[in-house]
Amino acid sequence: MSNQHLWGAIEALLFASGQPLLPEKIAGILNISIEHVHTLTNDIAASMADEKRGLTIVEVAGGYQLCTKPIWFSIVSKLAEIQDNRLSAAALETLAIVAFKQPVTRQEIEGIRGVNADRVITTLLDRLLIKEIGRKEAVGRPILYGTTNEFLQCFGLKSLDDLPAIASLLPTASEQ
Repeated sequence: MSNQHLWGAIEALLFASGQPLLPEKIAGILNISIEHVHTLTNDIAASMADEKRGLTIVEVAGGYQLCTKPIWFSIVSKLAEIQDNRLSAAALETLAIVAFKQPVTRQEIEGIRGVNADRVITTLLDRLLIKEIGRKEAVGRPILYGTTNEFLQCFGLKSLDDLPAIASLLPTASEQ
């Protein structure tokens, strides 16, 4: 297969998937090396950036995904009639706690927030932003929660390493 055919094949796979595809999966399907997948996807993304095209390839959640360029958001949102799926302040607080402290139990979340977190945790589980990742070796063996690939995808993160340092989010003495 020539690089020209591989470009089209990769675009087709990313389009058909609709979700981030791991480089290993693309390499396995196309019978090429993972390094070749990285090179090809970077070349395709560069080509899409140079041309006035509506799509781009982004690296997210450990894989590659075909996405609409941000400049076309207002037009695409009209077509999609995007519903308001915003998270409440309580859900965002809880999600931040899970993201920065994972693995974390419901009791630990409630200890930080100072309120019951059952409903918020259920919402985050339903939206696939968090998941049960195990049980803590403690009395009652409480469930441990962590973030998902959907969380990474939703927030445009390649990995949890892309989260800002907690210290950078805290107010300084002059801001207090």
